[in-house]
Amino acid sequence: MTNRMHLIGFYMHSPINHSVLSWADPEDERLEGLGSFEHWKRLARTLERGCFDAAFLADTPGGFDRYKESFDDYVRYGVCWPCHDPMALAGVMLAETQHLGLAITLSTSGTHPYTAVRRLSTLDYLSGGRVGWNIVSGHLRGEHRALGLAQMEHDQRYDQADEFMEICHALWNGIKPGAILADRARGIYADPERVDVIDFEGTYYACRAVPPVLPSAQGRPVLFQAGSSGRGQQFALKHADVIFSIQPRGSEMARFVTKLNDAAQSAGLAEVPKVVFGIQCVLGGTEAEARRKQADMSARIPLDAALSRMSGTLGIDFSKLDLDQPLIANETQASRGMLQALANLTGDGNATVRDAARVFGASTGMLQLVGTPEQVADQLETLWRESGCHGFNVTPTTSLKSVEDFVDQVVPRLQAKDVFRREYEGATLRDNLIH
Repeated sequence: MTNRMHLIGFYMHSPINHSVLSWADPEDERLEGLGSFEHWKRLARTLERGCFDAAFLADTPGGFDRYKESFDDYVRYGVCWPCHDPMALAGVMLAETQHLGLAITLSTSGTHPYTAVRRLSTLDYLSGGRVGWNIVSGHLRGEHRALGLAQMEHDQRYDQADEFMEICHALWNGIKPGAILADRARGIYADPERVDVIDFEGTYYACRAVPPVLPSAQGRPVLFQAGSSGRGQQFALKHADVIFSIQPRGSEMARFVTKLNDAAQSAGLAEVPKVVFGIQCVLGGTEAEARRKQADMSARIPLDAALSRMSGTLGIDFSKLDLDQPLIANETQASRGMLQALANLTGDGNATVRDAARVFGASTGMLQLVGTPEQVADQLETLWRESGCHGFNVTPTTSLKSVEDFVDQVVPRLQAKDVFRREYEGATLRDNLIH
């Protein structure tokens, strides 16, 4: 745990964030925001006013096609469909702000390492070092089918991703200090002796190139990763600056941090990646009002819509299973960490498929903090202190109203407790989030 908690906004460029049918709430503006730069500029300004470290842009390329072996419910209910490219928003939001970071989800499946470095590091360089990359290994079958690729099994995807990152780091480290001369008099821009030629031939990738982008003010993007299975955690410990996790209760958050610290110590790491947990805050003028909002949100979600999303994420067609059987009875080659977290909703690992779907539809398994702004601020502080985490990825209930309510009503209370910053400490995302 650091001296102050860190907050990151958690969004998608789709009709919803992480609550199915949130677009149907009368106060939600996301449908209009899908085609509006101003919506995302306003979000960026709001988060910077609230001293958030970053906006974190999730992604579901290819969509959810597992449930009933069909896209129908995915399309019918707007369950992250359409899902526009988050990269397109990054430049808009970065240009609107001076301190806010932008973490962008980009899958190693269907992307070449050279292309990933070129796209992400161009934004990082232009923004003065305010970009992060959420590295995902491609757990969605729909992504692979959309690209005409065969989907690898779980552990092999991480083997491929390790090789992917080897090339990325070589490209990031390939421009040595003093390489850029920019000598107008002699007409010499750079010293080729100080620029590496990356010549890589591996099992999954080949690359021969010089680095395509200059190092940013923070060197390279801040690296996020959500691996929580055994193999996924190995990958995260090797590569991530920040590990993002979804856990259903505070006790599971504390257990996750302890296990990660133990694994990092066993691996001999000098520095343990920071841990942030996904949460969703439901605010009301009274606790009863907040509870009504939570109930209304849950009641609006069709079971088929929730199961469509959960089937896609977990790689299991739940239309073929007894919804009242324990979720943990299923095996997946997709997101194993998410399956384990959802299975433990009841605290004993025996949550049913139906129970998990209700929670997944409302918050994608993230813990909901429900109450007045004072109560939510108190709950955040308690979770932060008792789990030992670095901070939280905060997903809204409605856009942009609940984001603005959080910034205007919860952030000042966290600042009054002296557990959250009043101004940014540095100019880069790494300076503000990591150091």
